[in-house]
Amino acid sequence: MGKVKIYHNPRCTKSRQTLKLLEENEDQSNIEVIKYLETPPSEDELRDILDKLGLTAAELVRKGEQVWKDDFRDRSLSEDELIKIMVENPKLIERPVVVKDGKAVLGRPPENVMLIL
Repeated sequence: MGKVKIYHNPRCTKSRQTLKLLEENEDQSNIEVIKYLETPPSEDELRDILDKLGLTAAELVRKGEQVWKDDFRDRSLSEDELIKIMVENPKLIERPVVVKDGKAVLGRPPENVMLIL
């Protein structure tokens, strides 16, 4: 069984709830918590995550964030540009993302994590 990675923001309720579900259903030593605001994924890692989620970059962007509204909302951006923007502004990445054994889910709602455990 592979490690479970959670791209986690401790200040986010959904992220905390998803982590709790992981802790209740997985061996603690099997969970890798990545505080993605401190350690954002690389562009390649984010592409891999998007592929596993089956989402486009536009579908993973948190469009309610002020930085999005101020700097990017009215721009036409390519997939590559959006990925670069999310890596440079990790608060724009929807959370939490959980990855295990080549699959990924978005923890919205937190129970989605059960689909890959």
